[in-house]
Amino acid sequence: MSKRNSQANKAAARERLRLERERQAKKDKLRRQLIVAGTGVLVLAIAGGVGFGIMQANKPSHWEAAADATSVTAPKNTEGKDGTSVVIGKADAKKTLELYEDSRCPVCAVFEQAVGETVDKDVEAGKYKIKYIGATFIDKTDNGEGSKNALSALGAALDVSPDAFMAYKSALYSEKFHPEESDDKFAKDAYLLEVADSVPALKNNSEFRKNVENGTFDAWAMKMSKTFDDSGVGGTPTLRMDGKKITAEGSDNAPMTVEQYTTAIDKALKG
Repeated sequence: MSKRNSQANKAAARERLRLERERQAKKDKLRRQLIVAGTGVLVLAIAGGVGFGIMQANKPSHWEAAADATSVTAPKNTEGKDGTSVVIGKADAKKTLELYEDSRCPVCAVFEQAVGETVDKDVEAGKYKIKYIGATFIDKTDNGEGSKNALSALGAALDVSPDAFMAYKSALYSEKFHPEESDDKFAKDAYLLEVADSVPALKNNSEFRKNVENGTFDAWAMKMSKTFDDSGVGGTPTLRMDGKKITAEGSDNAPMTVEQYTTAIDKALKG
């Protein structure tokens, strides 16, 4: 081989090596660019996901939004601002019994099961009217939504009629349907509708069902709950007449038997 050919071959080999290195360098550069771009997209995706998660976490719950609502649909048969004044009974009844209850309250259930029928008879006879104030504090202490959801459903019953409201309230507190305080059954619309089937005015009532399932009176329930919170009453059941608390004789608690109730209410009516 001539010296000239040897040099040409070496030059060609060097050129091929240079081109190969350039191609490899371009591949490496492209790979780095793709890695950087991919990492950037991943970071953005993670940041976006975190941001969305934070936004969702800070988003008010349905019931929080209902509590803050400026527009409130109140049931029929209510009065006052946002319809939070619920008075049931004969218009000419001179006295009004304020009744403070939470639908999940087990003591309220005992009171209603023992004394509720007597209260209904007294109201029907015109001895006094009932002013109902619904609470939802057990949802906070025991967690859940049942107090709020049941209060909204009571609003749907009140929208049908005062009698339907009283009958439904009695059914919710009945031994058959009232759950343990720790069992949030009232949070389920299906269960509230099952209870309502025991009330003739509500059974197969499409308007009542729609209002329960759509939460028509959710905002009203939260306004009613605030009325309870602002009342200064510390627990349920609480009964008041003429601004005075009605209790079992020798106790600071609500009367829990017909005898205790009759004695206490007669005293209040004479006062």
